[in-house]
Amino acid sequence: MNDTSFFEHRVILTPKNGIVDEINEYVMSFLPGEEKTNLSCDTSIAKSASGTRPDDVHTSEFFNTINTPGLLNHKLTLKIEVLVILLQNLDITTGLCNETRLIITKMGIYVLEGKEISGSNVGEKVYIPRLSLTPSDTRIPFKFQRRQFPISVCCNDY
Repeated sequence: MNDTSFFEHRVILTPKNGIVDEINEYVMSFLPGEEKTNLSCDTSIAKSASGTRPDDVHTSEFFNTINTPGLLNHKLTLKIEVLVILLQNLDITTGLCNETRLIITKMGIYVLEGKEISGSNVGEKVYIPRLSLTPSDTRIPFKFQRRQFPISVCCNDY
């Protein structure tokens, strides 16, 4: 676990995200330490006809159940030293790009600290904030945003 170069070019590929989640949960169970679950904050961004109040038709609990490609997971369970993959470009100039892999070193409420194990700055300490993203899936007939860390546990690659 302490040799990050071991993980740099190793992945487990699976055909479905459900299998990915099962493998990640299984592998994380072997890591020491306490798990921390981060839940997203989902809110409607639609306006009523008057434009003064949000659309109250959909609740946050309903938005929490939506899981579509390109949307961050509502529930993200992490531990210190777990491998994660970045799902959004944060800072291209410093190498914090989509698919950069990191090891979580500290966990806060609004920011995670990690160490890069892939990309152009291997070994560098980086900070990952929560982001607000809107799903681009055209099959969703309403607009909402999800605020969550733009990462996924990466005991494998997506």
